[in-house]
Amino acid sequence: MKIALGADHAGYPLKEVLSRRLAEAGHELLDLGTDSTDPVDYPDYAAKVARAVAAKTAERGIMVCGSGVGATVAANKIDGIRAGLCHDTFSAHQGVEDDDVNVLCIGARIIGVNLAFEIVDIWLGARFSNAERHVRRRDKVIALEKSDS
Repeated sequence: MKIALGADHAGYPLKEVLSRRLAEAGHELLDLGTDSTDPVDYPDYAAKVARAVAAKTAERGIMVCGSGVGATVAANKIDGIRAGLCHDTFSAHQGVEDDDVNVLCIGARIIGVNLAFEIVDIWLGARFSNAERHVRRRDKVIALEKSDS
């Protein structure tokens, strides 16, 4: 799977570990930075990841920042993105299966490396159910992007 991967300075160390693991698992990575622990603004990198997914340059995106919260908010501002903050395995698979989450956000200051590996593996392995109720709900979320109010 082609994955857009990004991080801010707080998420950079975890991004690097995830990058190696994902490459070893055979995934194609689009590394969108950052490339150090020098302070940067998370919205810039969350937007890069989200835009890559929205443009179908990548099938899915993963964004790592300190808490994951800001990255989730920023990524969800991009049309076509359904970013989910997941710090547990249930949310990771349920977010894809029921909500068609296409960008995973995680907080490097919240979870450790091993849990991050589990979450990413489960998230990447999950597929949208296409159940009628989930399609209907997802489509209502998508319609919110188009509404003025």
